[in-house]
Amino acid sequence: MTKKALYIFNPEHDLALASGEANYMAPASAKRMASELSLLPMWYAGEESAVLAPSAYNLDYLRQMQELLDIPVRLITEPELASEPDWDIHPWGWDVALRKRLSVLGVDEALLPSVEQLNGLREYSHRSKAVSLLPELQLDEYFCGESYYLETPEEWKAFVEEREGCLLKAPLSGSGKGLNWCKGAFTPFISGWCARVAASQGGVIAEPIYNKVEDFAMEFYSDGAGGVTFAGYSLFHTGKSGMYEGNRLLSNEAIQKQLSQYVPLEALTDLENCLKYKLSALVETVYKGYLGVDMMICRFSENKKTVFRIHPCVEINLRMNMGVMTRLLYDRYVHTDSTGHFGIDYHPSEGEALKEHERLSATFPLEIREGKVHSGYLPLVPVHKRSCYRTWILVAPDNI
Repeated sequence: MTKKALYIFNPEHDLALASGEANYMAPASAKRMASELSLLPMWYAGEESAVLAPSAYNLDYLRQMQELLDIPVRLITEPELASEPDWDIHPWGWDVALRKRLSVLGVDEALLPSVEQLNGLREYSHRSKAVSLLPELQLDEYFCGESYYLETPEEWKAFVEEREGCLLKAPLSGSGKGLNWCKGAFTPFISGWCARVAASQGGVIAEPIYNKVEDFAMEFYSDGAGGVTFAGYSLFHTGKSGMYEGNRLLSNEAIQKQLSQYVPLEALTDLENCLKYKLSALVETVYKGYLGVDMMICRFSENKKTVFRIHPCVEINLRMNMGVMTRLLYDRYVHTDSTGHFGIDYHPSEGEALKEHERLSATFPLEIREGKVHSGYLPLVPVHKRSCYRTWILVAPDNI
């Protein structure tokens, strides 16, 4: 019997991975995000699959979307999990806390990765792996990037004080969290932060600050047997603190064209081919699923000239990510004549999200052509009075 694919949105994964505890309790904000955006996998799930979500609001929304677009998924709630024994489970990311949650809900242990497998995945998700890979990706003069894994107070202090500015990262964190921007002074706060991070994660990642002009990623798929294939490009943007804010909705070719304004297309192609080989050797049989390598285009001034280089490995995400989600969303559901923007935002006051949703719906009416979004605003999850989180796309024909 063929197993049924089950998709789960667990955005608290990075926090759970950093904790490493099966009994990890996510903060209220992360739990709320997971609940309100639980239907998000419907936009990247495979055919005839199920998405784990509460039925309140979500079931009506899913039916509305299926009247507009060909979305071949169904909703399943937590109480229904144990009634179907043959799940092929695709979470946002695997960790021991999710394993325990699914086991408690009645999912057969045979369908879940072992604790040993998940501890191995946690080890491979450590940012020190990206530090080790980075020098191997300096293919020619079109590449740049330095990153260090530092384990002692003396190393932390020297790195910070030798530079006007730098960035320290927790080895296990994600989505712009676990970052500490430094300005040349190793203050008691920074010292304490480093000590706490190193106590639980072994050390601290240290990087120079670059003059970034573009954030992008190359997305891949690991088959769990040593095979890695290229899944596409992601062009995204972050806020001043490094927090993810959204993605451009563009074809792979359009993203290549954008990036090749700065570096030769051949440099990107060479990097893609090199990464397929390097990632295959890195993850081998440890991980099956999508993964992303975050990158930057950086600006340098040399001999009174401006030059651009690729930082080829800012970090590696061994999990589903917004880049893959928007790549699949664009390719499946956005008209080829159109481009757009994917956004995710938080509204702390009750009614704010609904008000903004209604404003955008009225200002940018949705138009479907040939079964795909041609223009307008489309919410990717239901929005109601009590919503705090929204995910959405705003699309327009590319010739306007």
